[in-house]
Amino acid sequence: MTSQRTPVHCHVVENAARKLIEERGVTLEDIARIVYDMQEPYNPGLHMEDCLDSVDKVLQKREIQHAVLVGIELDKLAEQKKLSEPLQSIVEMDEGLFGVDETIALGSVFGYGSIAVTTFGYLDKEKTGIIRKLDQKADGRCHTFLDDLLCSIAANASSRLAHRMRDREERLREEEIKERDREERIG
Repeated sequence: MTSQRTPVHCHVVENAARKLIEERGVTLEDIARIVYDMQEPYNPGLHMEDCLDSVDKVLQKREIQHAVLVGIELDKLAEQKKLSEPLQSIVEMDEGLFGVDETIALGSVFGYGSIAVTTFGYLDKEKTGIIRKLDQKADGRCHTFLDDLLCSIAANASSRLAHRMRDREERLREEEIKERDREERIG
């Protein structure tokens, strides 16, 4: 006889992911600053609130939440020295050839298109903002997975925002054309 398990409610998963990010010393504003820096050159009228909203929306996606839960759990287990060797040493020292941390983070980028993919690569290489701080392990904690997950969240939020800004521009152009046509018919 098999028992039916009730799926974990989406709000429980989302809240857990957000709480873990916060517990690791990262605020949504930290991520939004990266998004702002990535998008402001292309959108001079960009507001930090738009970036924060985009980060918030990205964190509502299950795939992102699942990646955060898995990655941060592995970081925490490495800090507690609860991983088996040689995985313990690999994760603890953030071995350059490991790549599983990037693979998990990159897997959650593909849903946001090529802008997200290229932005992820840039952020993973350049390590800006909070990503750099975590990568340097200044707090003595293991962030092997978290730094890459933040690259993913910021890249996704940047891509989402870029597409939204273009949509806004196109709607404004359409409204301007409609208004001009209406004025020409009246005048």
